[in-house]
Amino acid sequence: MSMTGKYIYGIIPQRSLSRVEPKDAGQVNSEALVREKAKMQASGVTTCEQVYTIPYEDISAIVSDSKIIDYAYMPKDAVARLLLRHQMVIESIIPEYIVIPMKLGTFASEEDEVRDILNKGHMLIKDIFEKIGGKIEIDVVATWGDFNSTLKKIGEEKKIKEFKEKVLANPEGITVEDQMKVGVMAKKALDEKREKYALQIQNALKAVSRDIKKHSLMDDKMVANAAFLIEKAGRGDFDKKIEELNTQFHDELNFRCVGPLPPYSFYTLEAKKMRFEEIDWARKRFGLSDFATEDEIKKAHQRLAFSSHPDKNPDTPGMEKEFDEVTRAYKILLDYTKALKQTGQRDICSFKEEEFKKNAILVEVRE
Repeated sequence: MSMTGKYIYGIIPQRSLSRVEPKDAGQVNSEALVREKAKMQASGVTTCEQVYTIPYEDISAIVSDSKIIDYAYMPKDAVARLLLRHQMVIESIIPEYIVIPMKLGTFASEEDEVRDILNKGHMLIKDIFEKIGGKIEIDVVATWGDFNSTLKKIGEEKKIKEFKEKVLANPEGITVEDQMKVGVMAKKALDEKREKYALQIQNALKAVSRDIKKHSLMDDKMVANAAFLIEKAGRGDFDKKIEELNTQFHDELNFRCVGPLPPYSFYTLEAKKMRFEEIDWARKRFGLSDFATEDEIKKAHQRLAFSSHPDKNPDTPGMEKEFDEVTRAYKILLDYTKALKQTGQRDICSFKEEEFKKNAILVEVRE
């Protein structure tokens, strides 16, 4: 039986919500949201549930009542539809409010847990609001204008052309190895050209941006894929730079810009819910007592990582698994120490269950 909880889209400053009373949850129901619902229906996405806010002090979470689902076990097309809904709700709000997005698939079991997430991440959230105030994200993708033509030009480069002529002149004919070498040479030349162009694009747009995040290239036809955090007031300067790049590269590259967007690439938040069983397992794995300092945790990790490293034990079976367990335990304990720090505890880490329950949620920027 599926449980119903609160789905969290993002976080906004409470003071900017004039429709919400300070101590009450309020409905985010602007004309923009109505328009986005229509867009979702037109795109084949089920209209989202009632969207409203849950406040905590001077910040609020944008939420809807929803069945709690583990997105990791869903088909890709279903996750894509949910991602579209997630983004449409957030992007319908940004014309009016500053929004910090939450990671796709973030649920809380009840309203109190939403407030606990806001409480645990309060200092981080306030710091992010200071950094993104008056700013937007623009995603820029550059692709080859004519990929086949680009490959043809690469094949005509001096070094590759001379090698092909040499191979063709060989009376023994072209070998598979020769063909592979031509392919490797062409790929290397294409990659070098791509990297050169990507750097030129990045440097040109860096001058009118506050921050840059490079994204992975999806295929060989893509030259650059990056997000830029810019001042809203500087959007005209950014667009002008794009036009200049478009003129500079003429038909060789095509540019596509998406935005304005919330700072998805820079400050998407993740709420990690830790389990006492895992913390207790990691503590015991490291041989720690009910209390430990961060330094003691690090030293225990160094000792076990050294003694269980596969390179130190080449003839001992099961060492890779042993080493992986030590690494996993360390990551679990590191997250727990971060959770303690976000509530102001910095010295001694308590592993007692009653203390753990007070610090079971870690709110951080997703990497």
